[in-house]
Amino acid sequence: MLRRLVLTATASAAALAAALPAAGAAASPLPLPVSLLERPDRLTVIVSGTGNTRTDGRYELECRPAGGTHPSAESACRRLEELAREQRDPFAPVPQTRMCTQQFGGPATARVTGTWHGRQVDATFNRSNGCEISRWRTLQPVLPDTRP
Repeated sequence: MLRRLVLTATASAAALAAALPAAGAAASPLPLPVSLLERPDRLTVIVSGTGNTRTDGRYELECRPAGGTHPSAESACRRLEELAREQRDPFAPVPQTRMCTQQFGGPATARVTGTWHGRQVDATFNRSNGCEISRWRTLQPVLPDTRP
């Protein structure tokens, strides 16, 4: 009797072990390729006050793949990826505690909104002091070169 009980338990355990992976595989979703999980970056860039009618305006920038109405979409996307690899947030404001040189880089302003690396962006840029000028230059060619 004990022998029959052990054989039945062993056979039941073996059958259950064989059935579980098949059931688990059918129930779990298939892994998606990373490229399908990544959403393209989509940004709207509005630039004004540069003194250049060719650079002032509203542009749509799409990355992964590069496209949209931005005049330098490929190089702008490349720059954003460089900053991402360096683990720098190109849209972070200048910290309030940072000391900045009091120089004026012109009346140019820009606003960037949209999605970048899966997060919402709503950033403003100007050239009102040395820190803001540096921040603008860091984001070129997403933002235009404002030098004459």
